[in-house]
Amino acid sequence: MAAEQVMEMTSKESESVTSVKKSEDGWIVGLEVVESRRIPDSTDLLASYEVEMDSDGDLVSYRRTRRYNRGRGDDE
Repeated sequence: MAAEQVMEMTSKESESVTSVKKSEDGWIVGLEVVESRRIPDSTDLLASYEVEMDSDGDLVSYRRTRRYNRGRGDDE
């Protein structure tokens, strides 16, 4: 549900769910989102988003926490 709601808000496709954490009022979900598709796809621009969902699965907030090229990964 988090991926669908972020896609509706940003028009960006979620590539994967990277984390899920129970919060006091719902869930915190980490998403990897394709910000910009490029050729070759190994140079796509990706972003990590932190999404807060309430206990009913409705979007409370989201924020982009970082941007990076697909080929770079976690080697900042």
